[in-house]
Amino acid sequence: MKHHLNNFVIVLMMLLAGTSLLAQEASSPQSARELRLAEFLKRNPESDADKDGKLTLDEFKVFQQRRRSNDAAQDRGEDRQRRRVDEQKGNRFAASHADVPYGTHEKQRFDIWLVPESTKPTPLVVFIHGGGFRGGDKSGISAGQIKKFLDAGVAFASINYRLSDSGPYPIMMHDAARCLQTIRHRAKEWHLDPKRIACFGGSAGAGISLWLAFHDDLADSTSDDPIARQSTRILAAGTMNGQSTYDMHTDREWFNVPDLPIHNALPSFYGIAGESDIEKDSVRKLMKDASPITHLSRDDQASVYMMFGRPNTKVTKSTSQGEWVHHVLLGLKLQEAMKPLGLECYVTAPGIPAENHPYGSLEEFLISKVQAAPTNR
Repeated sequence: MKHHLNNFVIVLMMLLAGTSLLAQEASSPQSARELRLAEFLKRNPESDADKDGKLTLDEFKVFQQRRRSNDAAQDRGEDRQRRRVDEQKGNRFAASHADVPYGTHEKQRFDIWLVPESTKPTPLVVFIHGGGFRGGDKSGISAGQIKKFLDAGVAFASINYRLSDSGPYPIMMHDAARCLQTIRHRAKEWHLDPKRIACFGGSAGAGISLWLAFHDDLADSTSDDPIARQSTRILAAGTMNGQSTYDMHTDREWFNVPDLPIHNALPSFYGIAGESDIEKDSVRKLMKDASPITHLSRDDQASVYMMFGRPNTKVTKSTSQGEWVHHVLLGLKLQEAMKPLGLECYVTAPGIPAENHPYGSLEEFLISKVQAAPTNR
């Protein structure tokens, strides 16, 4: 399962510290800019190209560009390696329909694999990739994983969505919702049961899955657009190293670290400059709305299964961002909130045994939920 976890969670929160420097270069006072450069240098001493102990804006830009290029090359290498492994195993196969558009942006595309020769409408599981809302792709799913669902009689889809370089929240969540509506609109054509759909993903894709599971239905019954009239609700959500909140105030409270540094993905996710903005009322409201746990209510029907790759360790100010943002506490807090509402939430991690449930894996959980759900729900 750890191998599959690595395949799922692509570009785990790529470091993008200091993004706000570029956005504010023209307007920020020189002293403030130099202070932020100095702080960045402390975290990334290798960014000082001439080793003079001072980071210039040009050095910062070159360092960030090189980092992005290296990350992109690594991602391409991982994709190629995954394809080679699949081909060697003989389980590489094409989607029934590839790069199906659900919008006009190049990222608004999805692939779907239909159950061959099905005699009745089939349930569907949708994979939503991770990458800190800044990277990742729908290709980050192995053919072996897809085959598990198809062999169980469950159709499978993998989707792309606009990233934070296209705009801030809520475009990512709304894209995933629109994609679901598009698939439901074509359910009869593709022999799908629109009432039996679940979503899962890693990191950012996990957060989007949870957001869809708890958020009020975005369907607009009065719309002239037949796609917009479709439901955005799902039966279950599966997560790998996922987040139940994107509110830094909540993170600091849960981890009991009042000065926990803001995650580098959040400024671009929210369209803010950085730490200096998170106390604003408008940003506080945005952070609450983006957090899946905010939308949890007693009338929710989705079950949740959350997997984490690390044990429940203590978080401090010096804990790496990649560790605390994928921490099992983010799952345990959601489980704690769902339990009194009578809602299922299973959390697994090293050192935390699964609590009396019949699911041996995330795939088994998702298959069970979409197969058991009554079609008249």
